[in-house]
Amino acid sequence: MTSPTIASLLATYLRLAGVTHVFGYPGESIVALIEELRIETSRTDSPEFIPAVREASAAFMAEGAAMRTGLPGAVVSTLGPGSTAVLNGVASAQLDRVPLLAVSGQVDSRREQYWTHQGVDHDRLFAPVTKLAARLEPPSADVVTRKALRTAVAERPGAVHLTVTHDAFGSPVPDTEPVLPPLAVSAGTLEVYASGSGDVPGALRSSRRPVILAGAGAIRCGASEALAGLAERIGAPVVVGAMAKGVISEEHPYFAGVVDMAGHQAVWSLLSSADLIITAGFDSAELITPWKIRTPVLHVDTTPNTDQVYPAFLEVVGDIGAALSWLASSAPEGSAPRWSASEMDSHRSSLRSAWEAGYAAGRLNPSEVVSVVRAAAPPGTVATADVGSHKIMTGQAWTALAPRETLITNGLSSMGFGLPAAIGAAVSSPGPVVSFTGDGGFAMTASELAVAARYSLPLVVVVFSDGGLNRIELHQASVGYPLAATSVDPVDVPLLAESLGCDGIRVESVSALEKALSSAFVSRSRPLVIEARVDTSQYSAQF
Repeated sequence: MTSPTIASLLATYLRLAGVTHVFGYPGESIVALIEELRIETSRTDSPEFIPAVREASAAFMAEGAAMRTGLPGAVVSTLGPGSTAVLNGVASAQLDRVPLLAVSGQVDSRREQYWTHQGVDHDRLFAPVTKLAARLEPPSADVVTRKALRTAVAERPGAVHLTVTHDAFGSPVPDTEPVLPPLAVSAGTLEVYASGSGDVPGALRSSRRPVILAGAGAIRCGASEALAGLAERIGAPVVVGAMAKGVISEEHPYFAGVVDMAGHQAVWSLLSSADLIITAGFDSAELITPWKIRTPVLHVDTTPNTDQVYPAFLEVVGDIGAALSWLASSAPEGSAPRWSASEMDSHRSSLRSAWEAGYAAGRLNPSEVVSVVRAAAPPGTVATADVGSHKIMTGQAWTALAPRETLITNGLSSMGFGLPAAIGAAVSSPGPVVSFTGDGGFAMTASELAVAARYSLPLVVVVFSDGGLNRIELHQASVGYPLAATSVDPVDVPLLAESLGCDGIRVESVSALEKALSSAFVSRSRPLVIEARVDTSQYSAQF
């Protein structure tokens, strides 16, 4: 029997962690790991290596898989340009609070200290954008791998990076049975911190207009049921962050919209009118605009309110589901709902009017694109959104019904996320997947369609085509600058899609979009790319 190596140890730990796919791009320094993953795929529960077109996209694929499954994402790159290319996706996972294990090869240890060809100091490169930047060496590889996985998933989750030299990958390690550390958030004791003489039951009793602001931390803790229970017990609207869409069904009578997405004025008006905001796993990564309201905040999260983006006079720290259930039990029983059904209906009507503002009759509007796709998509459809004005519209107009079905980046908020994340979600959790992207973000990652075609993924990719970088154009106009450097080079999107093994179509009306989608989710083995020629009036009216 051959001795275990760093490559086989890594493959074993990824399998034990439930990772089904490792994304990356081949390179000489990582061939030993690729070979180990190839061998491991003989086991039905072992991860498969998925080669992307570029390392940056591979990292977004891994982030998308992690967002969808709740398990750590895994991405592998070679040394030098491979490691620098993967950096953007690693930083995205870090700022989005998504657990990601990134592994980069390195020149052999004999030359590492002086060699200049493709020589990059990984520790200095990755330390600022990860929770941990370490290296695997034979004597300590087992401990460091465990540490990396545990660090990646620990609250708040994020990215870790491991460097492995070319000669170390195949080196034997001590023959120790791998032991997986705990990776899931577990309910436990709660800690309460108070400013002055405040107390949680007293705050709930005295509040007459509470609003709950839920974030991605509530999804990580599986707190959906407790969240809905608290909302119903105290009669409070629930606003969510974009990365928490689906933590409460958006068809729930107390759902009140998504903060900092389309129609944001209506949502901030609701929050400012409250006399108490209960945050539930919400943090600064889910904001786009600064916190300007003065409403008192009761902070509920797995970590204390060390960000101080908003001041909180009370903090409940621990498992979010357990904390919300405790809050519900602390609330007075039998009192009338704080917010009436008519008030909720009025707010939702105002919010819809806000995100539909600027509607251009006779043209294809961004809100119509999202709504028509939502109507055609079956239950359980996963939606990803790239970055741009279309993301702001998707974040509000897409109706999310369950956690981890809407994947949006809002931390690093990097263009180029949407399509790779959709591929990562589709391979790790089969089912219908829609990717919303702008023509700028699509241009950055369109070549990854070949990966989707290679694996016969029935993605529906919707490209909002307006010929420009709309968010930047709006900012230039707001400060009185003429438009410059923001046009997107014209591309025949359907023809490009066909050349990469996909189906492609262009639409310019609601009826044409509905026709294109009529069979989009029915037993397909090729991605479908829809170029939607949209009018930008709705963006201008809101943003």
